[in-house]
Amino acid sequence: MDIYKQAVRPFLFNVVKADPELMHNYAIASLKGLANVVSQPGNQWLNSRLQGAFGVNDRRLHQLLFGLNFPNPVGLAAGFDKDGVAAAVWGSLGFGFAELGTVTWHAQPGNPQPRLFRLPQDLAALNRMGFNNQGAQALSQRLQALRSRFTSPIPLGINLGKSKITPLESAAEDYCQSFRLLQPYGDYFVINVSSPNTPGLRSLQDATMLSTILAALQAENSHHKPIFVKIAPDLELDAIADIIQLAKTYGLAGIIATNTTISREGLKTQIIPTTGKPPQAEAGGISGLPVRDRATDIIRYIYQQTDGKLPIIGVGGIFTAADAWDKITAGACLVQVYTGWIYEGPVMVRRILTGLIEQLEQHQLNSISEAIGLNAKKYG
Repeated sequence: MDIYKQAVRPFLFNVVKADPELMHNYAIASLKGLANVVSQPGNQWLNSRLQGAFGVNDRRLHQLLFGLNFPNPVGLAAGFDKDGVAAAVWGSLGFGFAELGTVTWHAQPGNPQPRLFRLPQDLAALNRMGFNNQGAQALSQRLQALRSRFTSPIPLGINLGKSKITPLESAAEDYCQSFRLLQPYGDYFVINVSSPNTPGLRSLQDATMLSTILAALQAENSHHKPIFVKIAPDLELDAIADIIQLAKTYGLAGIIATNTTISREGLKTQIIPTTGKPPQAEAGGISGLPVRDRATDIIRYIYQQTDGKLPIIGVGGIFTAADAWDKITAGACLVQVYTGWIYEGPVMVRRILTGLIEQLEQHQLNSISEAIGLNAKKYG
């Protein structure tokens, strides 16, 4: 029996009528405590026990991508561990990589609460967090201290956002200030210009504005860190084509597809449990199942437009091994989860990895890399 789905989730979702953000804060506090334990010298045995319970170690899932070793293709998406307080624990919970942040140069409280809502009938979440975080300086100090006593078994990415108080015309310098400080501590970096919850941020996906940011960051990239750009699912294909060209021009490591959607089309949830209002009445981006198919279509488009030569990290609506397989065979070399992990619980990663191995065996493939883009050419 899945204890989380049978007992824990119903309690958290239905019995505890708390703000979902409060429950998230409880969860991250617990994971912070566990991370502090596993990161202490001499606790390798605990790491091994946790990895055995929540992960899968199989050479067929390993990949070497943009100079980094990924033990498996399932990662934690940005937004869950904004300040990197649980950075040491994600590899122990089965993830093949984890993305910290979104972090901004200036510490900021984010948007007024409430700002996180569940849409249970849609297996989705609606948020307008607004990049609440302690700032790049705090994350830098935390990761420096962690590195002094602990070596992460998985790559740790850092997702960078623009500070709300920084004017759009100064965005490039804002991103660069965070990047300069954090460059020694992130294995890869993501330029987040696609959150709908910072005023004007999505306008930075425009080719001219994005070009300025990417040029500035690559000029600062003395450590030659892989840099990705994260795009919105609401972009038109011609705008995505422009970003693909920029990725080539500025030597990006790849594209993350996709962020949350501002669309409310086709939602089943009529009333948000904690507010009594319909989703259409609440601003913010939606993650989870409603964005799954659009994200997969965008992955396939990018793969086709680049002949599979530009790495894609797929995110959006992954709950099962079939969901992950769809994104990988559409062209994603890696996938990320967040909302699905909330709904499915901590054993979800192990289930997905086990399912991916079964898919490899069914298709008579020797490694997950052989599955990338397998179905992308079936569509025009």
